[in-house]
Amino acid sequence: MSPCLPARNSTRLVDRVALFVATAGGVGYTPVAPGTAGSLLALVVLWALPFSPLGLTVALLVVVAVGGWAAGRAERLLGGKDPSPVVIDEIAGMVLSVLILPRRLELLVAAFLLFRLLDIAKPFPIRRSQALSGGLGVMLDDLIAGVYTLALLWGLLFLLGTGMSAQGG
Repeated sequence: MSPCLPARNSTRLVDRVALFVATAGGVGYTPVAPGTAGSLLALVVLWALPFSPLGLTVALLVVVAVGGWAAGRAERLLGGKDPSPVVIDEIAGMVLSVLILPRRLELLVAAFLLFRLLDIAKPFPIRRSQALSGGLGVMLDDLIAGVYTLALLWGLLFLLGTGMSAQGG
């Protein structure tokens, strides 16, 4: 047995894990609008799981760290800059877009729609951030879109005076 064989097998396993993470368990292979499918998956998970603010923050940090690694590796494996099956960046952006908002369905849906609009339109500096290489370049544009979404929705809630309680008060 060659001493290189285990390394090759482990490399293949690491590549499979990276692709699994980067494509959000294969959701990124959706033939139409994979970014929207990844964002929709995040919406469903955010609605279904009772995250505390701290839990959501930890989840975001894990998704950004592990997702950045996986996205960079997947970019090399799939070829090209930010390949469409890589949707972990959309998940990170969606989580960020609701990080401090009350967990209400109408806000999650509004965040989903606004996040997708910003991710597609790519206002400054979102488009420019895509020039960065590797996982950081893949993740950063969606994180900026998430920050824009969060700021716009938080500002709207503030202007409407609807409150920011986690129970939706």
